[in-house]
Amino acid sequence: MKKLFKSRKGQGMVEYILIVIIVIVLVFVAYKAFGGKVADQFNKMAGKVASADSV
Repeated sequence: MKKLFKSRKGQGMVEYILIVIIVIVLVFVAYKAFGGKVADQFNKMAGKVASADSV
């Protein structure tokens, strides 16, 4: 039984790497899905702030 646990030394690192890869993929998918919408909203708000500063 002890040998079974000793052979799993790298398991924690592999799990960590898999979680990081999953997060990266999710961020990429979210960026592709919502990137244009977020950029449009940001540009609208920037335009409103710029017009409010000039008044």
